[in-house]
Amino acid sequence: MANVTILGGGSWGIALAVLLHNNGNHVTVWSALPAEIEMFQNTHEHKMLPGIKLPEDMCFTCDDAQAVHGKDLLVMAVASAYTRSTAARLSKLVAKGQKILNVGKGIEEKSLMTLSQVIEEEIPQADVAVMSGPSHAEEVIKGLPTTIVVGATTKNTAEYISNLFMSEVFRVYISPDVLGIELGGSLKNVVALAAGIADGLGYGDNTKAALITRGITEIARLGTTMGGKFETFCGLTGIGDLIVTCASMHSRNRRAGILIGQGHTMEEAMKEVQMVVEGVYSARAAMLLAEKYQVQLPIIEQVNKVLFEGKNAAEAVKDLMLRDKKIEVSEQPWE
Repeated sequence: MANVTILGGGSWGIALAVLLHNNGNHVTVWSALPAEIEMFQNTHEHKMLPGIKLPEDMCFTCDDAQAVHGKDLLVMAVASAYTRSTAARLSKLVAKGQKILNVGKGIEEKSLMTLSQVIEEEIPQADVAVMSGPSHAEEVIKGLPTTIVVGATTKNTAEYISNLFMSEVFRVYISPDVLGIELGGSLKNVVALAAGIADGLGYGDNTKAALITRGITEIARLGTTMGGKFETFCGLTGIGDLIVTCASMHSRNRRAGILIGQGHTMEEAMKEVQMVVEGVYSARAAMLLAEKYQVQLPIIEQVNKVLFEGKNAAEAVKDLMLRDKKIEVSEQPWE
């Protein structure tokens, strides 16, 4: 049995807390919001996961030291916009070599760092790993079969974390490609916004298949240029996560995209979804990375224009369709 703290009281963090508890670990949930902790203590429920009772022996706290001291693993499960502030707040309490697993998805717009890089900058003494893949909180907390991947700089750390999470309903693979895992998990949210926009416009399966296929091409193009491995983008945190996020109504990014396609503004869509839409935050960072590494991302570019420049969504799709004709796979020569 391990002592684990989930940092963040969102639906994903709570789903992982229940999973770890069911695996026999002692679990503490920390939140910076006293009202959130009070809700958990009083109701043992999460408002975004109706019908699920949290274990009576799960600990809930706002106390930083209680959350960090003596814990075998800290799971960073806050929204990407709060990763740096949370890491900075807890940094002095983290012991040398203490393991931190980031399960959030996003790219910090100002620095263009992945979230694990942000954590490493704020808490240099920590052993930082990441976990990502096709995994909706609503399904994980119900024990529906899910497969995911953990990335770490050492195999020992990856195996240690995988052993804590692995169960008959939660299969965990391991990988040394931390950068590729994070880029796949972050950029797929932007493509999922595009898929939702297409749904909101009333387009069909052909359109969605095109967006998923060409979307993973864009993600892999940027990701490999930055140093990620092509195989990672063909796996769980690449095509796997992209499929589930583009296709499911559990996906907050797709739901926000649907509203935008129906004519709502980005701000109206985010308010309606009532959850953090990470793709909105990653979209602008993705374009800045594309400029930095001189990589073309036509789908992500059009998403940015719709989100931040007021471009009509139907016009954005038309411009994608009328781009210059190209060979699908440029490495394939003609005979």
